[in-house]
Amino acid sequence: MAKTKAITKAKTKAKPKSKAGSKAKPKSAPRKKPVAAAAAGRGTDPARVRKILAGLDKSYPAATCALHHDNAFQLLVATILSAQCTDERVNKVTPDLFRKYPTPKDFAYADPSELEQDIRSTGFYRNKAKSLLGSSKRIVEEFGGEVPRSMDEMLTLPGVARKTANVVLGTAYGIASGVVVDTHVQRIAQRLDLSKNMDPKKIEQDLMAAVPKDRWILFSHQVILHGRRVCQARRPKCTECVLEKVCYSKDKTYSSS
Repeated sequence: MAKTKAITKAKTKAKPKSKAGSKAKPKSAPRKKPVAAAAAGRGTDPARVRKILAGLDKSYPAATCALHHDNAFQLLVATILSAQCTDERVNKVTPDLFRKYPTPKDFAYADPSELEQDIRSTGFYRNKAKSLLGSSKRIVEEFGGEVPRSMDEMLTLPGVARKTANVVLGTAYGIASGVVVDTHVQRIAQRLDLSKNMDPKKIEQDLMAAVPKDRWILFSHQVILHGRRVCQARRPKCTECVLEKVCYSKDKTYSSS
């Protein structure tokens, strides 16, 4: 009798067996997080890009750099001065500046304090003077007084990054080394969904992938002009925009659809 009770008790404590044929429910695979910054926006479809380019051609067929210059070196100087400054202001400063310092050598060995005062009205004049002196000296001593013609060499000049290098190489030499990405291009690339990135280098890569290479130089000039005249930062003039029908930016002020 004691044996029977012990066996009954043991059976009671035993864990219940799973039903025959039943399988444990597999754990669902964790969802993959979306990539933070896509290589480009949804709007990079070639047919859509062609419409954008056609619209820019219609509005700005002869767009070019707004900075006044007679040669590559003057353009380099003007572009350095244009940082955080309007082209209009730079164009007021450079005539006297180029008369006073007509060659790279004149800039390279100029008195720093005097040069600072000459460019003071463009803002950030101490850093700009340092860049002008450094770039000019390197051009004189390393490149025989000529502004270099390659991106790699341009980037060795003090104060010169890809934006400045693209301006000079594209406008002065006709060399399509990339796309100029200033504040206007950055804003419009995002509004037109040609890039979802915020970093200028990544935006440039997106635009280089979306826009044909033979259009890089003109495209840069056209978009900058479009940003100044129509697609402005605070209140874009969508009713005047030739690209309105292919734009689905969230901050549009008007939509024809």
